[in-house]
Parts: sequence; C-alpha cells; structure tokens
Amino acid sequence: MDGMGFDTGVPSAHLDSFARDNLPPREQWPALRFTLPQLRYPARLNCATELLDRNLAARGEHPAVVTPAETLTYRQLAERVNRIAHVLVHRQGLVPGNRVLLRGANTAWMVAAYFAVLKAGGVVVATMPLLRAKEIGQMLRKARISHALCDARLLEELQRAAAEAPDLRHLTCWGDGALESLCAAAPEEFPACDTAAEDVCLIGFTSGTTGEPKGTMHFHRDMLAVCDSYGQEVLRPRPEGIFIGSPPLAFTFGLGGLVLFPFRVGATTVLLERAGPEELLPAIARYRATVCFTAPTAWRAMAPAAAAHDLRSLRRCVSAGEALPKPVFEAWQRATGLSIMEGIGATEMLHIFIGAPEEALRPGATGLPVPGYEAKVIGPEGEEVPRGTPGRLAVRGPTGCRYLADPRQAQYVERGWNITGDTYIQDEDGYFWYQARSDDMIVSAGYNIAGPEVEAALLAHPAVRECGVVGAPDAERGMIVKAYVVLQPGLAGDAALVRALQEHVKAVIAPYKYPRAVEFVAALPRTGTGKLQRFALRAQATGIAAAEGAA
Repeated sequence: MDGMGFDTGVPSAHLDSFARDNLPPREQWPALRFTLPQLRYPARLNCATELLDRNLAARGEHPAVVTPAETLTYRQLAERVNRIAHVLVHRQGLVPGNRVLLRGANTAWMVAAYFAVLKAGGVVVATMPLLRAKEIGQMLRKARISHALCDARLLEELQRAAAEAPDLRHLTCWGDGALESLCAAAPEEFPACDTAAEDVCLIGFTSGTTGEPKGTMHFHRDMLAVCDSYGQEVLRPRPEGIFIGSPPLAFTFGLGGLVLFPFRVGATTVLLERAGPEELLPAIARYRATVCFTAPTAWRAMAPAAAAHDLRSLRRCVSAGEALPKPVFEAWQRATGLSIMEGIGATEMLHIFIGAPEEALRPGATGLPVPGYEAKVIGPEGEEVPRGTPGRLAVRGPTGCRYLADPRQAQYVERGWNITGDTYIQDEDGYFWYQARSDDMIVSAGYNIAGPEVEAALLAHPAVRECGVVGAPDAERGMIVKAYVVLQPGLAGDAALVRALQEHVKAVIAPYKYPRAVEFVAALPRTGTGKLQRFALRAQATGIAAAEGAA
C-alpha cells in the first residue's frame, strides 16, 4: 500500500485493458483509507469467491435466493453461476476485462448472471428494467460493451439500442430458453479468474445534471469494503437473516442491501420483481423477512397499512435514496415499534457512508460517518465550516469516485475528498443533517432524475419550443419533476397536451422521469447570455407548491 491507500505494482488479470486504461489519473483519485483491520485485503482478490464460493462449505444447503418462482441454495446458485461463466468464456469468447451488460428484474437469474461475470473476470454493467433504448445505448457505447445477458421480457429496448452499438458481439436471453439451454450443456465447475483486488469489476452508471451518464468504476475490493464497513459495523447482519426490499439490483443501494450484505454472512435474500408498498408488506409477512431496504416514499406509504400485516419477524429497516423526513420515521415507529435506519450513499461511493446503528439513531438526522469513513462539511474553498453551518458534504474512506473517462472527475473529487453534491449541517455531536441537493438533480421517490435530460426529451416533441425542468416539493414523493413549457407559436396548452407530453417523455426515456406537473408559460427566465435560470424556476415551483399546500 502507498500513502493514499491503494495497491501498486500488482499485475491486472484483465486481458482487455479498456477499464483500466479509462480510469482517471491516480492524482485525481480520492484518498482511499483502510483504517479498519477488516478492510486490509490481499493484493489478489475475486469478490465472487469471497461472497459466494466461501459460503459453500458451511452454508451450501442454506437458501441463498428466494423468489416467487424458485429457491436456490448457495450450492445451486454457485452451480448456475459456474455454468453461465462457462457460456460466457468458452462459448462466447469473454476475456477478463470485457464489459457485460445485464438487463433484468430482481430475479435469481439476474443474481447468477452478475456473479458469473465477476467470477470470469468481466466487468458488470447492470441496467434497470425501466431504461429505454436511448439510455441503454449511451451505456453500450460509453463502456464499449461486448456481451449482454438479458431477461427475454426486456429484450425490445436492448435490441433497439444494440443496432447502434458496434462493439456488442453477443446478446443472449434467459427466460426464452436460450441461456438455459447453453447452461444445461456447460460444466458445474468454473475456476475463478485470479483478479487483482484493484481490477475493475463494476461500472455503475448514474446521470449527472447534464443528463449525460457517468460510469462509476468499482473494484473487486470495493464490493467487500461496503460489507465490512457499513454492513459489519452498522447494519450487523446475521447468517439466519432474511433480506427483502424494493430497490433494483442495478442500483448499488439494491445490490448492497439485497445481495452483498446477506451473502457476506451467508444469509438469505428474497427477490421480488414487483416490490411496491402494496407488495412489500405481505411479502415481509410471507417470507418472515428480518431486514428490509426501501426508500422513504415506501416507508411513508406502508406505515398506515402496517397493522394489517404480521411484521413480527422484522428487525432492521433501512432507508436511503433520499432524505427520510422525521414524520415518516415517527409514523413507522408508531405503527410497528421499529426504527428506520437512514443512510446516505452514492453510486460513486458504491453504498452508504453516513448512517447510524439502531442504538445511536436521531430522528431527522442522517447519522454519523460509517466506521471506516470520514466526513466533513466544507465551504467554497474546501475549508471545513463551523458546526451548525450549512455547506458541501465531503467524504472519504475505503471506496471513492473514479469516473470512466469523464472530465467531471475533477468536480467530484477535491483535495482527495469526494464531494457528493449534497448540502449538510453537522451538529456539535457530530451528526449530519441533510439540507438539500447542491446541484440540479431532482430526487423523486428515491430516483435521481436529471432535469436537462427531461428537457431534451420534451424538446423532441414538435409542440415544444422551449422548456425548463426542475424539482417541485411533493408530500408523497419528496419532489416531483415539474416542466415549464413554451409552446410553438399558434398552439395553446390544455390537459390533453399535458398528457401527450407526458406520454412522449415516457416513450423516450425511463418512464419514472416524466414530468408529473406541466405548466405552460410565455417565456423562461434567462441570463443576459441566454442561459436558463433554473434557480428562478425552482423558486417559482417552491412558491406555487407552498401556496397550493396552504390552500
């Protein structure tokens, strides 16, 4: 280890060096710290071995993945993983370092595909089922993806994207018998690739305020570090635990909460393709779940209905994706007697870096730095501000931001610290209190939505001349996407056109990004140089929402 906390001089296992070649220069990396003994990993490491194969001796017959369709023990899951890895390597020519796009809902096949890529030394690029061809195509091209494994039910948008992705050589589906047939002819054993701890194994895409996706690059070591920091020190999972939740596995929140944390201790995960509040409550009761991961919107919706379900098995309730309002914490606690463990994470950091164990929770506060991480609130020049003063959140620890070939690396990392884009206050006791997003990102019901991306979709409609998209406060979702639209000359806005614009956006980009409120205006506020003043629109949206709420 050098002074920054990363290995040097360790040969990579990647024969395809694309991921390594497109890491930021070392001087632009955040400072990586491995202050806990369990975070000091060997130089060579394959996280699939540690998270899956290591469970075979003692937990081989224990349920690993439970779904409404099937249950797989750790041994059965490992066999499926090995067969898929064989297909990728020996039938489709995957070499270590190739990027593999995964497209599927939360199913056992999605988990198996994920670990197969990791075990073979590939790099996972997971996508949410809701994404459309435009967004998938950006990922295919930016990550130079060569292989894709897809749930057959989600093939159409991927096929459309693949038409403009010349690097994609192999596209195979499960659910239509294709991958299943190939796996049936493959061996049950597969030796894990001898990857370096710092070999990239995951590129998680996130949209910034420009709407251009950023690929966040994570190492084999990182997958274990979040388990051995937040998991071990804050969540404290047990081998007999049963995990359940709503976030997609393509979200790192879902990956950690529903796969990495339970697998690190040999526990069980319950995966649901539909996991809205109305499905999640009865599923907790049915599967006797002990740990639940979901967003504040779901906790809010489930509180009034909790009494109708047997939730006596539940021990840990985790919330992330957006700030957890104190009234939601209190409503859930009144309904169930259980506290909600809030946390803030980021795709750039892989998972939660500020939270609190159950005995140290303070309703309304995000919490304390997770053991292994440091955090502070800084001013414009990077100086730490006095306690009680709002400023930018800065954090560092065993994981950190490394964007795939993106100049925005310099915006996220300053002086070795990750700057998350959140405004916080730290109190005298060290607790962090969320204030707002520092940029133009709209966080709605746990989803990050870039206003400019929605604007681009709206501008593709022939009726739209100009538009501006911001977040507006909403009692149910925290924020909603609101569009201010200037129509083409001669057109009049009405309810029918609002619906037409909303359906248009749903067809172009992921449906959850559509504007739930549309206001037709004569002009947009702009600077003297013609730049859109989003802050003016945000102020207008907040004022209107407040007035409507008062009425």
